[in-house]
Amino acid sequence: MAPPPADYNAAAITVLEGLEPVRKRPGMYIGGTGSEGFHHLLWEIVDNSVDEAMEGHASSVVVTLHADGRSASVVDNGRGIPVDLHPVHKKPALELILCTLHSGGKFDGKNYRTSAGLHGVGSSVVNALSEEMTVTVRRGGFEHKQTFRRGKPTGPLVRGAEVRGTGTTTRFRPDPEIFGVLGFDGDTVRERLEVTAYIHKGLRILLKDELKGENSEFKFDGGLRDYLTLLCKKDDRKPVHPEPFTVDRELLALAGTDKESTVRVECVMAWTDGSRERFACFANGVPNPSGGTHEAGARDAVNKAVRTYIETHDMQPRGLVLTADDIREGLVCIVSVFVADPQFQGQTKEKLNNPEVKAVVDQAIRQALEGWLNQNRTAADAVVTRVIQAARVRVASRNVEDQIRRKSPVNNRLNLPGKLSDCSSSDADVAELFIVEGDSAGGSAKQGRDREFQAILPLRGKVLNTEAGTLEKVLKNEEISNVVCALGCGVGRDLDVSRLRYGRVILLMDADSDGHHIATLLLTFFYRHMPKLIDAGHVYLACPPLFRIDVGQQAPRWAASEVERDRIIKKLPPRSTPEVTRFKGLGEMPPKTLYETTMDPKKRSLYRVRIADGRRMETEQLMNDLMGKDAKPRKREILERMAMVDELDAFAG
Repeated sequence: MAPPPADYNAAAITVLEGLEPVRKRPGMYIGGTGSEGFHHLLWEIVDNSVDEAMEGHASSVVVTLHADGRSASVVDNGRGIPVDLHPVHKKPALELILCTLHSGGKFDGKNYRTSAGLHGVGSSVVNALSEEMTVTVRRGGFEHKQTFRRGKPTGPLVRGAEVRGTGTTTRFRPDPEIFGVLGFDGDTVRERLEVTAYIHKGLRILLKDELKGENSEFKFDGGLRDYLTLLCKKDDRKPVHPEPFTVDRELLALAGTDKESTVRVECVMAWTDGSRERFACFANGVPNPSGGTHEAGARDAVNKAVRTYIETHDMQPRGLVLTADDIREGLVCIVSVFVADPQFQGQTKEKLNNPEVKAVVDQAIRQALEGWLNQNRTAADAVVTRVIQAARVRVASRNVEDQIRRKSPVNNRLNLPGKLSDCSSSDADVAELFIVEGDSAGGSAKQGRDREFQAILPLRGKVLNTEAGTLEKVLKNEEISNVVCALGCGVGRDLDVSRLRYGRVILLMDADSDGHHIATLLLTFFYRHMPKLIDAGHVYLACPPLFRIDVGQQAPRWAASEVERDRIIKKLPPRSTPEVTRFKGLGEMPPKTLYETTMDPKKRSLYRVRIADGRRMETEQLMNDLMGKDAKPRKREILERMAMVDELDAFAG
């Protein structure tokens, strides 16, 4: 074994003090330094103000996005952060809270029964990652102010003029050294604050967007019931029963060997005519996109309560097996819990991990739901009818799938679509399937491909939008049916990734708006009906060139967009006279060129389609907005994305 380097000794050990660890590894505390992490700083400050409201000490929160687009402030009328000297550390409590990790008033449960965070890192992390932060406290009849820069005070806490009332104002500007050119997105902030107001019934939240010159006020006396109405409207769903089920209970939970605590469970749900279930989960007012133990408890409760009702009233159809998915199909369920000691997955609170919460939520919802079903027989019968309908559609879809699914490797070859030009290899780890736009492009791809491991399936025109259709309807579409046949792994709930015939499923469309639209339609199909392929990393997008740029005898340059074309031309030597060729479609591209630029594994660029951790709820909403029946969210999304692309192009240029 080689001796350690001479310079590796005690002096080589680095000790990060104060808030240095946060600036060194911000991703550990806010999940990353992209847009989500940037906005997470605001959520931390807002959550602190909401915690005051949860304890009954505040009634309003005002959030301002300032005109510079990069700074924000949060004002509440709570008790105000303590400003007196700490008896041990001999510093103002405000300075300790903002400059020290794991400091705060939420550890012993005396000042806050429930809160969004109990680890004492939220405000100090925001301070560490802010270029500047100023906190003004109204407390004890005076105004107190202190300013910080990158986590360190620029001066002492100063007592100012006499004031009436109490509360805290926090203004901060995230550090461009950490976050670059990022700024606050008004729509993102508005949506988060709106949801917060739904969760905390009666709380007034005001958003002032100085950049847009708009003010938005949120206050919902109906709480979660109002939020359920909003979600159904957004998803274009209609409940199958007139009134939603609601429950609001506090139960004792055993949180450890001998520690008891009270958990408050609030839930609202309705079965709708939608084709999918939707759960929205919150713990202490914080959204948990990845769910957690409260969602697991709610799922179990729904399954048990509905099954009990069906068995009690002898409503089980003969020969039809009802699955948990059948029972929850079309269900929209909002679950909000308040826990004394929440255990979140990571500082970004994506998921609730408290094991004792599952049993409490199960008990609270199951008992109340069983009673509601028995007391509201008309609504209960509508729910059961909806469940039985889901089961029958599932069985019918499976019958259709059985007709098109390959039974064995030999039969698969015989039953493959006529348009498919298959490859020689039967090794799925090697084989690739290119789904190509149009017969013309398919012809070029067939001629240019490597026949050993590359298969080509051309599609005719734009495929069906599968966002709202049932699987039975979707499989009647010839183009979609050909895709399912070619892949050979089944579809829907019976999809078996191990039977997939091609390790890479590559969408190869023209590099224009029509091609992007077709790719989006196919991605919608995979997302809705074959999501396991995306989760397993089998779906890819090819990146064909839109332009060829020739300069004298030099090797040609390729550009996938107009922006990339202009960037390449801009970097050419002075007095160059580039000759630019635009491909109208893949069918116009010589087979050899298509292979060399787009299909050759040694030279091509492929984008793997994946859903980032913690982004499933956001992805679900985006798919609903882009591909759903309501055109308004789609128009808004397109306009916003266009503006973002223009901004990025300008920055890149």
